Amino acid sequence: MKTPLIVGLIACTLGLTSIARAADAAVTLTGEAMCAKCELKLQDKCQTVVQVKDGDKVVTYYVAANAVAKAFHPTVCESPAQVTATGTVATVDGKQVLTATSIELKK
Repeated sequence: MKTPLIVGLIACTLGLTSIARAADAAVTLTGEAMCAKCELKLQDKCQTVVQVKDGDKVVTYYVAANAVAKAFHPTVCESPAQVTATGTVATVDGKQVLTATSIELKK
């Protein structure tokens, strides 16, 4: 009786682990980068956001503060630009947050 329960718990744990790993997979986003403070007036501090069209709606990804974001931000602080950004996405406090490993101006 205990064996099926233990096997079920192990299978569930392995399934949740693979789902968590899939959430950490790198994604590439192409859209318009801009400053959340200067351009969008969404907050009090400068922060890069990337807006991506998804069908009829626009999804706003807030770029997490790291070396990549800090180096890129002056490029879009006062004027939006088309970009390709790569990194991992997580939902934090109801917002899509991109931890970028690279952000490049779209050619």
